[in-house]
Amino acid sequence: MTLPPPLSADDVAAQLAHREGWTGDPAMIEKWFEIGYHAGVRLIVEVAAEGKRVGHHADADLRFGRVRFGITTHDVDNQVTELDFDLADRIDRIAADHGATSAG
Repeated sequence: MTLPPPLSADDVAAQLAHREGWTGDPAMIEKWFEIGYHAGVRLIVEVAAEGKRVGHHADADLRFGRVRFGITTHDVDNQVTELDFDLADRIDRIAADHGATSAG
């Protein structure tokens, strides 16, 4: 599989500009969601299953009432690529299905 190239800082900023709650830089993008603790566990499990399905994974941080997903392309020296924004969009859809809201 050919991996996409890293995005420039300007490209990352342009992509983030039209995604609610997502922040980041060329090394990682991230978003916090507000969601109950146990619902957050279920959200993480579903995001992990989607990551396995598409072959790209997010880091997850579960707190009481909040979940954070961080995404970078590890195989491209931990830089942000188009793969990360595709996964971000998938996470947003899954989070909406779970009733999570943007905490950012």
